[in-house]
Amino acid sequence: MAIPANPGCSETPTHRLVIIEGIMGSGKSTTMRFIAQSLQVSGQLALPIHERTEPHPVRATDELKHWFEPWRDATPQDLADRALTRWAAFVKAIQTETPIAVMDGQLFHGDLTHLLLMDAEPALISDYVSAWTAIIAPLNPFVLYLWQQDVEKAIRTVFTERGPDWIDYQVNWKLGGPYCVRKGYRGVEGLISLYRDYRQMTDDLFDQLPLAKLAIENSRRDWPAYESQILNSLQLRGRA
Repeated sequence: MAIPANPGCSETPTHRLVIIEGIMGSGKSTTMRFIAQSLQVSGQLALPIHERTEPHPVRATDELKHWFEPWRDATPQDLADRALTRWAAFVKAIQTETPIAVMDGQLFHGDLTHLLLMDAEPALISDYVSAWTAIIAPLNPFVLYLWQQDVEKAIRTVFTERGPDWIDYQVNWKLGGPYCVRKGYRGVEGLISLYRDYRQMTDDLFDQLPLAKLAIENSRRDWPAYESQILNSLQLRGRA
């Protein structure tokens, strides 16, 4: 996959929204905190938004009874519409605030993941991302995409770190989705297959984003090098 560089920034960062994306265990939350702290060191106010923030400002599944199994309560189109409505409200609200929002996922990791699990048509997903891009454009967003060349190795590393209970939770939850049922995915191997499909989808969507963006293949876990790339792309000279 090509690794696009940030197409350019002014000396003072103008991004009102920074989104960190990647699969589970890719370092999104740690990187979110690093960017928020670096913004503050540079004299700018930052608003870190973790994926577990409740209530979450944009996560549309929060409105559903079975938020972790949205296919029980909504159609893919309904969820996409709910998500876009929440994003529009978020953009309107944050335009009047000073802090720069630094968000853990929620472009790919969040409602779009649920759209995949719900077996949404590829055209619906593409239209959703296009509409999302237009909605957030006033914030001049920056998207950081953390990815791993070897998906299976990355997933098995997370399995080792988080243990059997977490693995069972992920398998029982995600493989119950209509997409995985249709594909016949089962057990750990099925979850790995799901994330191969997910990576292909998010690679394609990321490449098409007409936004300031940076992709980092972080399998080596060389975080000082990655952080230097991030600071340069965001035009942040200080270190947290």
